[in-house]
Amino acid sequence: MTKINILKPKITLLMKKPNVIAIKPKKRHNDPLGGAHKKVECLLKQQFNPSSIHTHWVGDNTYIKTYIGWSYLACVLDLGSREIMGWALSEEPNTELAKLALEHAINKHKPDTQQLTLHSDQGAQYSAKLFVDYLNDRHITQNMSSRTNYSDNAITESFFRDLKTERLDSVSFINHSSVVSAVTSYISFYNYKRLHSANDYKTPHQKTKEMKEMKKAAYNLSKKT
Repeated sequence: MTKINILKPKITLLMKKPNVIAIKPKKRHNDPLGGAHKKVECLLKQQFNPSSIHTHWVGDNTYIKTYIGWSYLACVLDLGSREIMGWALSEEPNTELAKLALEHAINKHKPDTQQLTLHSDQGAQYSAKLFVDYLNDRHITQNMSSRTNYSDNAITESFFRDLKTERLDSVSFINHSSVVSAVTSYISFYNYKRLHSANDYKTPHQKTKEMKEMKKAAYNLSKKT
């Protein structure tokens, strides 16, 4: 794929002619005094680029308005490739929703959970006994961000921002089922078609495949030596 470098003034000029307006998402407030979780140490410390997949996952959730109420989305994202590994939607923002998203990711990708760290914020869903027990049963290391410091969850927040600005904000949803359809469609687009700057402009799935091949090549080389 050929890369084209265009300066900002040129982009502004090109957007002006067809009257294209850029959508700017709102910024979230970070509390500089936010502290670590009392029980779980923050190990990630905004180190967002691990050298392999299935070692550092991030879990987070967001909400989407419908005509009859709210829908809630929980996602699990791989920091190595930026791919959405698993997700779940519900009309209830409970612990079961967060657990279902992680179950989906584990069942789909079958990582070595003993080598896996799951990062999240300090939301009630991720600190609940049901969720913590699920992690412990699978020997997954839990990591939590500083209190009210959203920078530690910047990658998933970025995904939710893209989801809403590119797909959801311009649509009115009748019910929960219509949200499920739109979100599922966007996640497929995001994983398989949307180019990501952090991946050298490869899609998240392409990056996952590339990192798998690199890991396999390194393993085969180690067997020969």
